Amino acid sequence: MKVLKFGGTSVGSIENICNVKNIINDGKKKVVVLSAMSGTTNQLVAISKDIEEKLPNEAIEKINSLHEAYFKTIDGLILNTDLNKNVKDYVSSVFNFLVECTYKSFTIVLENNIVAQGELLSTYMFNAYLKQEGIRSALLPALSFMRIDSAKEPNLEYIKEHFATVLGQAESSDIYITQGFICLDANDEVSNLQRGGSDYTATIIGAVIKAEEVQIWTDIDGMHNNDPRYVENTKPISNLSFDEAAELAYFGAKILHPQTVTPVREDCIPVRLKNTMDPEAYGTLISSKTSENGIKAIAAKDNIIAIKIKSGRMLQAHGFLKKVFEIFEVYETSIDMITTSEVAVSLTIDDDKNLDKIVAELERFSSVEVDKNQSIVCLVGHSVVAHENTYKLFQILQDIKIRMISYGGSNNNISLLINSKDKINTLQKLNDYLFELVTL
Repeated sequence: MKVLKFGGTSVGSIENICNVKNIINDGKKKVVVLSAMSGTTNQLVAISKDIEEKLPNEAIEKINSLHEAYFKTIDGLILNTDLNKNVKDYVSSVFNFLVECTYKSFTIVLENNIVAQGELLSTYMFNAYLKQEGIRSALLPALSFMRIDSAKEPNLEYIKEHFATVLGQAESSDIYITQGFICLDANDEVSNLQRGGSDYTATIIGAVIKAEEVQIWTDIDGMHNNDPRYVENTKPISNLSFDEAAELAYFGAKILHPQTVTPVREDCIPVRLKNTMDPEAYGTLISSKTSENGIKAIAAKDNIIAIKIKSGRMLQAHGFLKKVFEIFEVYETSIDMITTSEVAVSLTIDDDKNLDKIVAELERFSSVEVDKNQSIVCLVGHSVVAHENTYKLFQILQDIKIRMISYGGSNNNISLLINSKDKINTLQKLNDYLFELVTL
């Protein structure tokens, strides 16, 4: 059995929903994971923000507008009178719930419940549409099996056991539809897998059912060798290893959630990236196989903060680095890059939630400098650090001020920290010259 995930754009219009139906209707059993319709999650977040700021009238106005938009979609998609009424009744119940939320005190749990409605809406509507089209389908409620633990990691044993139960109780079907992104937390409260989490849902399910393949369907034809939002003439990469894909996803490739390949890597379950708008395009196949050495792709991660920590004594003084890392651990803040010199350590983070507290702790035993508005440009390829032409990278970027370099920490990754204002220029320089200079 395969697992197919379709993103918000893929189910963002009547035409695209019809495309998805045509893609999945091949007579083979599969699990289909859906995101919320494009724009819905942003609207739900905005509604939640209005509630937090005690602006109920503004929230209700957004709720009514979104409600009306869904009714228009239903009327264009579901022509069967009984199914149309059934779906509208369900959708109205969701929006009535949202209106009730405007009278409640704001909490994170309330916000998570509000944001979760997008996936519940899209899956209910899509399931009804498939039934109208004579396709055997069944809904598998993700909140009945998808769960994270206290460390916000997927509880795979729980998911495996409960997914099997939910699947066994479902009506025998060709298509099993479930929600991406949403889950329960360790306290059985509604939570989520963060933005892009539907990818993660798909590979978690793929891992627990030992899927033949997981397919991630979006609106572009695979992972490109550079960011097409900033660089022209980028090209899709036909094949990537799990390691290469994980590096690119973590360091800014928006097509994948950073944790996507983690659940399926151990069992070597391939992940294929496909384009809903061009189903015949090859896309990108991510597998355990490695191909030629050299730089294959470039990604950039924004909103990076560089922190330089200078010891009053020698850096090698016993316990200095241990004290530094313990502070970041206490505040649950991940470090992306790190370099050291004789008396200082420089590192980067992408979460400023506890920045002031972290700096205050560090200043107890060191001097601290903080630089915001930084970007990490990551170059990824198999054994890239050992490739004979990698040195040309530094010739190409001789006019770019590089704040930090991470080289050798991974065989598949070279990371450069630059000022964000230089990001687009850097990506364009690399695209114009690097792929011509380095033999792939």
